[in-house]
Amino acid sequence: MGRQIGSHSYKITGVLFLYKKYGSVLAASLLFAGIESEELPMMLDCLQPREVTYLKGENITTMGEELSGIGVIAAGKAAVIKESAAGARVVMAILEPGDLFGEIAAFAGKPRWPATVQAQESSKALFITRERIVGGCTRDCLWHRRLIDNILRIVSERALMLNRKVNYLMIKSLRSRICALLLEYHLKEGRDIFTLPMNRNGMADFLNVSRPSMSRELRRLQEEGVIEYHLATFRILDSSALKKFALTI
Repeated sequence: MGRQIGSHSYKITGVLFLYKKYGSVLAASLLFAGIESEELPMMLDCLQPREVTYLKGENITTMGEELSGIGVIAAGKAAVIKESAAGARVVMAILEPGDLFGEIAAFAGKPRWPATVQAQESSKALFITRERIVGGCTRDCLWHRRLIDNILRIVSERALMLNRKVNYLMIKSLRSRICALLLEYHLKEGRDIFTLPMNRNGMADFLNVSRPSMSRELRRLQEEGVIEYHLATFRILDSSALKKFALTI
């Protein structure tokens, strides 16, 4: 049984199910930017994404394993983690619904997952093979060009994010790393009170510092009247001091 939209028809089984579950998330994703909502079901029919469910703490991908396409977080939250041979972990990014992963390596000659993606809570991911993205489409869908343009933009922005991560790692002072991160979100949100998109462990991993050391420094900053905080929510009390500490390498 199928359904007709314009000159296209698609199978109700699977495609409409995914569209009903994740249509709003996918429509807001950068991957599908500029694509009309009524085109999304037809696009899903072309891309044939595979849905997978993960429990909290379960690896969605494992660094070094073979990669056959890209993934999109459909529900939940995940962390992108780089691990050294000695077992040291660094959180490179926090992924939320609509965020893409694997796009940087997906079109390499022999692609491997460049990092481990781990579910931070019960999550769902959609996987799309690279052949479905760049392969010839029998329907000659115009939105395939838009999709590729979106992927190129996302890859570029991801490269800038990695550069930002390197900048944090170049800061030697623990206090400066913490203040630089808080200043970034303070300026990004444009207000004194904001919530980081990561818990305390995620924050420590992102800054590549130990959680106990980071917690002690946060307490000192609070005692000095620079910030107030509860869990992942922060309030900036002295923005001048925060900026001064953030700029101290």
